[in-house]
Amino acid sequence: MTADEILYKLAARCSTSEQCLSDIEAKLSRYDLTEEERTHILRHLIEERYIDNRRYAEAFVRDKYRFNKWGRIKIAQGLRMKGIDNDMIEAAMETINEKEYIDILRDLIKTKRKSTRGASEYEINGKLIRFATGRGFEFRAIRQCLGSDTDDYDLD
Repeated sequence: MTADEILYKLAARCSTSEQCLSDIEAKLSRYDLTEEERTHILRHLIEERYIDNRRYAEAFVRDKYRFNKWGRIKIAQGLRMKGIDNDMIEAAMETINEKEYIDILRDLIKTKRKSTRGASEYEINGKLIRFATGRGFEFRAIRQCLGSDTDDYDLD
């Protein structure tokens, strides 16, 4: 494939779904291109706003907490693995609706509680805490949803 064909292909990909710079760089590395051609393609995609890491981070945050039901810790780690700057991560995390976030966690814990077995409430809560931390939720939010820390969040 020529550099122009690759550019067209990547532009089409970026126009159908959000892509970050590191994703596109990984795609470009599969092709036999010179460094100058890669730089030209990346520059064009960035200048024409096909690639925008800030927009990507906001979409990533929104999708991961709403659809995948991930917590802030796991979302931030996913963005760091994509090479997104910490400032962009923080700005994207501010778009999370706190009430919706806590409601998602509450629903996850409620659903998981139905299938969790334990000898005592203490043991069940320990399993639920491990489950929720594995999903990337903060301990304070987990405790609040388990009914232990109601003063930390103003939800109503």
